[in-house]
Amino acid sequence: MIKQQPAAPCDSSRQLLAIEPKTPDQLHRFVQVVLGMTIPRVPLIPGSSAPFEYLLHTFFENTQNDTTATSKDAVVWANRGGGKTMLGAIATLLDLLFKPGIQVRILGGSLEQSSKMFEHLINLLDRPWFQTLLDGEPTQRRVALANGSQAQLLAGSQRSVRGVRVQKLRCDEVEEFEPGVWEAAQMVTRSSVCGDKRVQGAVEALSTMHRPFGLMAKITNAFQKNDPGSAKLFKWTAMDVIEQCPKDRPCDKCVLWDDCQGLAKSAIGFIPVDDLVQQWHRTSRRTWSVEMMCRQPQVSDCVYPEFNTEIHVLQDNPQHNDWAWIGGMDFGLRNPTVMLWACVGKGHEDDNQTVIHIVDEYIQAGITFDKHMNAIDQQASLHGWPHTQWLGVDPAGNQRNSHTGISDVQALRKLGHTVKTKRSSLRDGIERIRRRLDRKTLRIHPRCEKLIEAMRCYHFDVSNPQRQDPIKDGPDHLCDALRYMIINLEAGSENLTATSYL
Repeated sequence: MIKQQPAAPCDSSRQLLAIEPKTPDQLHRFVQVVLGMTIPRVPLIPGSSAPFEYLLHTFFENTQNDTTATSKDAVVWANRGGGKTMLGAIATLLDLLFKPGIQVRILGGSLEQSSKMFEHLINLLDRPWFQTLLDGEPTQRRVALANGSQAQLLAGSQRSVRGVRVQKLRCDEVEEFEPGVWEAAQMVTRSSVCGDKRVQGAVEALSTMHRPFGLMAKITNAFQKNDPGSAKLFKWTAMDVIEQCPKDRPCDKCVLWDDCQGLAKSAIGFIPVDDLVQQWHRTSRRTWSVEMMCRQPQVSDCVYPEFNTEIHVLQDNPQHNDWAWIGGMDFGLRNPTVMLWACVGKGHEDDNQTVIHIVDEYIQAGITFDKHMNAIDQQASLHGWPHTQWLGVDPAGNQRNSHTGISDVQALRKLGHTVKTKRSSLRDGIERIRRRLDRKTLRIHPRCEKLIEAMRCYHFDVSNPQRQDPIKDGPDHLCDALRYMIINLEAGSENLTATSYL
């Protein structure tokens, strides 16, 4: 929780209640004096955000404190015990007090999770100077102020979310959300005039991150592309909210040194140093890194834990005349059709191992086979990709298509493509890709954003460790296209011939 201190006397707090904060300093003083909370304003770790930055973003309805953002949506990625839920409650209280008539809803992965933020809000309101502002006694799921403002809990279900129209939706621990609930939540906000200010509709996601294929990872990946119209990302770690370490406490033997580097000597956070030391000893290095330092999530349930963007994603284009061009395809109708273009050659003159460099991707759903092929040809022409020597596809593509009367493989051959459909088990194909990742003989160009995301997110069933096959929830289509390509390549690489760029 945020560092607490005795609140100001009742008269002083009532006086501050009558003055709306207009600047960051005034807002910080209000929270400190009226609520008895001190929120860190400066991060300790490079690249982190200070927790107070989130409060500035969500409270001020103009852009005087954030000249780059046009959206009021926010994503808060922080460590366990990092004050996310309490900050959400403080933000809600400030909205209720100074934006008359605002409607705020709190949504968690479960009603129990939603209740945690709501309980913090009720506790904040349980001060003498707030009692005259309430419109009746708060219930277990609703609190209202005499100025028309209202905050209410929502159960973590699509039924609870659909049909809601509010200005602010705060989603606590979205990592535990069902994807359908998160999708439904995107449609519930509506901007409105509250008192003398226009309040922009906003969805806020507050959570830790546990899995690279989880909902929080997908949200942060989407919002880290620096689009001015997307949500603002705030991220802090345990070191950004650590309590000041005593000056006489030695650093040389401290287990936190690798992460702290002595910065805690000047910290102003709220988590006691001894608590973090104990947590460090109780957990594995990996859990500490993910849960407390907000580094990349654990990959234990990923199909390709060896995949590393720093190793396997390379900017350069192989333009060697002795490299051959091949492709991999996964057919789809309701699901997307995928096409991957790749160059194949030797990594080094003295190395007999072939290197595959995926240089482009095509992903599209909901159109006919002919339209797919026209779009694929146009994309290849645009980038200057040569005609592929062959395409590796799913053996199921030999089955007759009910719409065209012929199989997708036959249709490809009619268009002049050589098609390979070697059968192989799913496990064998996965192992072949893993081996190439381990030997660094699979490279992907950064333009293949969907494939890169799929390699990171393709995963097994977390809830059923006995299930051997990966989950089919999106990343499988691109990974399948890659698998068909590699299976057929390794079955007949001696037949490859070089092809130059167009």
